Formats: sequence, structure tokens, C-alpha cells
Amino acid sequence: QVQLVESGGGLVQAGVSLRLSCAASGRTFSNYAMAWFRQAPGKEREFVAAIRRSGTSTYYSTYYADSVKGRFTISRDNAKNTVYLQMNSLKPEDTAVYYCAAGGGRYFAGDYDYWGQGTQVTVSS
Repeated sequence: QVQLVESGGGLVQAGVSLRLSCAASGRTFSNYAMAWFRQAPGKEREFVAAIRRSGTSTYYSTYYADSVKGRFTISRDNAKNTVYLQMNSLKPEDTAVYYCAAGGGRYFAGDYDYWGQGTQVTVSS
């Protein structure tokens, strides 16, 4: 069982940066693929970024939605059981509730078993 708690959301102006954090419980955090999804009002939940172990190595691969590539960076600190989403050059269209997820997937929400409660990010123009 994994519990996820997001933090770091808020109301910001377009162009600034924000960093989201997701603290996870559990001793096997390093084995999980971790991801961020977001859901804007009236829209379906969409993939933002993921980070997962590459095979049996200690190397982690990262994956991004085209809409955030080059602006957002996902990272993790296994010693702190925490995954981060650094969001730069924020745009009004990034406004959404951001969810942290843990599981074994990459791009699809159905591949993730555990979800946080979400944190609101609002970007004003």
C-alpha cells in the first residue's frame, strides 16, 4: 500500500515557475514508476510526466507530454520518498488539478495503482 500526498500548488502568473512535491509512504518507493497527471475543469485527466526505472538498472527514464516538454521536469529523491515536478514558463492552459500517481506504467492512468488527492495549480494571464 502506498499513500501519496501532493503539495506546492497555488495561484501564479503566467511565465513564472512552480515546483510540486509528492511525498510517498512505503518502503518500496524506488521500485515504483511515478507520474504526474492533471485534470482541468470539464476535461479528462491527462498525462503530464513520468519517471521509472529503466529495466533492472539504477537508471531512471523520464517521459513527458508534448505540451510540457522542455518546460516541466520530473525528478525523484528515493531517500526522501518524494517525486517532484518542476514547472517553468507556466501558461494559463497549465491550470488544472495535478495528481501524483504510483504504479508500473508510463503514459496511461490505468497503469497506476495509487493516487494522491491532487493539488490545484492556477495560472493567470
